[in-house]
Amino acid sequence: MDITISYDDNMTENKAVENIIEKVCAEVGRVYGLTSGEELSILLCSNEKIHELNREYRQIDRPTDVLSFALNEGEDYEDSEEESQLLGDLIISLERTAEQAEEYGHSFERELAYLTTHGCLHILGYDHMTDEDKAEMRKEEEFVLGNLGYVREDAPYNE
Repeated sequence: MDITISYDDNMTENKAVENIIEKVCAEVGRVYGLTSGEELSILLCSNEKIHELNREYRQIDRPTDVLSFALNEGEDYEDSEEESQLLGDLIISLERTAEQAEEYGHSFERELAYLTTHGCLHILGYDHMTDEDKAEMRKEEEFVLGNLGYVREDAPYNE
């Protein structure tokens, strides 16, 4: 999977952050059989920016951690070869990532890996609207994260 990482205004480029995202996306691509021609765009931003986007697109008036916009779904999607190569867009708040890492008692790196995985799975069609869907998505998240060594003590290691 080809990924493009960009930064919102006033955000500083961070190669360590990009390396984590690239590693996670490569593993998601490997596990789910994505090809090198499939494209994903990732915007790294502040709480202020993701709050604005969350309000505009989801009508939820607060910042969130990650937003996913799949391009291969909805009424306007045309199943052309060109469009099927465009997977979608992820927006990740690095501020919220740091806040949640502290809140959940694990590293910033683990939280960033989780949010990247979570967003990618949404792009691939996973959701957590029902308990069954949530359980399946959590299992998939932990599998990808486990493969990368980002394990939680309360979750089994996946090989």
